[in-house]
Amino acid sequence: MATYTHGHHASVLRSHRWRTAQNSAAYLLGHLRPGARFLDVGCGPGTITADLAELVAPGRVTAVDAAADVVESAAQIAAERGLDNVEFGTADVHALEFADDTFDVVHAHQVLQHVADPVQALREMRRVCKPGGIVAARDADYHGFVWYPQLPALDEWMDLYQRCARANGGEPDAGRRLLAWARAAGFTDVTPSTSTWCHADDAERAHWGGMWADRMLDSAIADQARRDGLATEDGLRRISAAWRTWAADPDGWVSVLHGEIICRA
Repeated sequence: MATYTHGHHASVLRSHRWRTAQNSAAYLLGHLRPGARFLDVGCGPGTITADLAELVAPGRVTAVDAAADVVESAAQIAAERGLDNVEFGTADVHALEFADDTFDVVHAHQVLQHVADPVQALREMRRVCKPGGIVAARDADYHGFVWYPQLPALDEWMDLYQRCARANGGEPDAGRRLLAWARAAGFTDVTPSTSTWCHADDAERAHWGGMWADRMLDSAIADQARRDGLATEDGLRRISAAWRTWAADPDGWVSVLHGEIICRA
């Protein structure tokens, strides 16, 4: 079983709550219809889930995550938005506790990069999807990230993140592997695509740079780096400071590459 590299520190959840169906699942939206039965795997704090629930209403959405406390947060967001077509629970994507052919759409955002066996995860997502339904996944590709200015400490950040994620059994460059994983899981009708997040205005730089500056000092990845000797305290502080320097630069730019797949079950 892989370990979730990011953990659930407040800085991580702050980033996750920024996500919406429009900025994180646009590739899927044209395939949705009212009344669809929807499974959201790895729902996190539930902002994408809530948007999707509105789009498929009166269809029912089941949202699951491995972390019970995060599921509670997601349920609260749904309640605040007055959604009555969403139910929440915990689940392991490698062994979903749902019957075969249950859902019209099965969706996972930023999940497969963190699991021990992404092919098995996709097989399970396919199993619980109705024939002719859709299995959709989107994952970042860390080595596809591009930033300016080229601060040396941000190269250190990339190297550290890659080592932490791989030590945890994950695949940080998952985006480029989604098609291969889907084919290995038995899908023959797969539409691959890519999209990006772009953080290049004042608000987006403050969001992205501030989030990573905090994570490098106080989060699961910082704890792992200290515990396993993957970085020194000075190194973590140097990376954190570099993210703040980047965020303060009016020319600062980060492009975050994602791979996406739409698979017909």
